[in-house]
Amino acid sequence: MQDLTLAFGGVRALSGVGFDVQQGSITAVIGPNGAGKTSLFNTISGFYRPAAGHVRFKGQDITRVPAPLRARMGLGRSFQNIALFRGMTVLDNIKLGRHAHLKTNVFDALLYLGRARREEAELRRDIEERIIDFLEIDHIRHAPVSALSYGLQKRVEMARALAMQPEVLMLDEPVAGMNREETEDMARFILDVRAEWGVTVLMVEHDMGMVMDLSDHVVVLNFGQVIAQGTPAVVQADPEVARAYLGSGDVHELRRKLQAAAVAHQGAS
Repeated sequence: MQDLTLAFGGVRALSGVGFDVQQGSITAVIGPNGAGKTSLFNTISGFYRPAAGHVRFKGQDITRVPAPLRARMGLGRSFQNIALFRGMTVLDNIKLGRHAHLKTNVFDALLYLGRARREEAELRRDIEERIIDFLEIDHIRHAPVSALSYGLQKRVEMARALAMQPEVLMLDEPVAGMNREETEDMARFILDVRAEWGVTVLMVEHDMGMVMDLSDHVVVLNFGQVIAQGTPAVVQADPEVARAYLGSGDVHELRRKLQAAAVAHQGAS
């Protein structure tokens, strides 16, 4: 993405934001509350249209491509606030993630003709044999989402994003509200989806221990602008990052906080 600018009335949510996400990497976007992280995600995935700048995917400018077409191209995402259909089962929620790729027309679907049946069978087999097993949620596949714990609902939302067959998986605060055990499980799934499926991961996350453990590249936003980016070690050593988080340029204090978060994160495993 390059020089993204997004405004709501007179308020600029993003101002000249630009960075690259390398294929096969885990890239984290961090920053204080109100820094513009979710606005950036919504712009990349097509829910917001920037006032200026460009979003590029596999060399193609997709700035004006609608969100459903971006999903079909390979951009899958989860949301900061769980966006599942609570009255539906886990399996049915996950199947909705494949909707953008289905080729069945309305007539076939209504009459449940041959092509619709074949697509349904292939979809269910792929979800049950790959995604549900991968995320270890076989025991809840027929449960209504409303009956699940918060941590399991977040896992189901990730499953639905994976059902979109993404090349880039965008995770908006994947471990927010989770306990330590749930956080460890989600961190393992994120690493495995990159290693086993070759999926590139772009995530927004507040858990600094997890960010520093998992990420290849970290982008720091503050007041809608990129103030630092690089490896976790480079970002930790940047006085601007310390100033954004601590109100001062005390890099040593920031490192102490990040190291404490990392120790807590490792201690939970």
